[in-house]
Amino acid sequence: MIRVQTEDFDINAEIAALTQSRTDVGAVVTFTGIVRDFALELEHYPGMTERELRKIEEEAHRRWKLQASLIVHRIGKLAPGDNIVLVVTASAHRGDAFSAAEFLMDYLKTRAPFWKREGERWVEAKESDDKAAARWD
Repeated sequence: MIRVQTEDFDINAEIAALTQSRTDVGAVVTFTGIVRDFALELEHYPGMTERELRKIEEEAHRRWKLQASLIVHRIGKLAPGDNIVLVVTASAHRGDAFSAAEFLMDYLKTRAPFWKREGERWVEAKESDDKAAARWD
């Protein structure tokens, strides 16, 4: 499940919705990205962004035994301390949940079609982020 939205998200409510009435989930891993230091603005191409996020989520499900997953990515103007992204992976075992969450975040940091601006400056992916993502190729 993926969502791109301007609204904030409630981490506990998202986890509860993803795992409600599930007895096949033994591990839930979450990652929450939070705005640091500077206000920023995130833009995307509606439709294209969601398609790309679905593709990478499907890839995570092919690589690991996941019962469920969720990507919520915010767009618009965000202030320091605001939530940017939530990745939740649910699996019978922790190893699959951890690996899939890390894979999804590495992809989001480097290849997802979002554009981030801090003030007047567009932010590029860092070399360290590219190296982290390359290990999944």
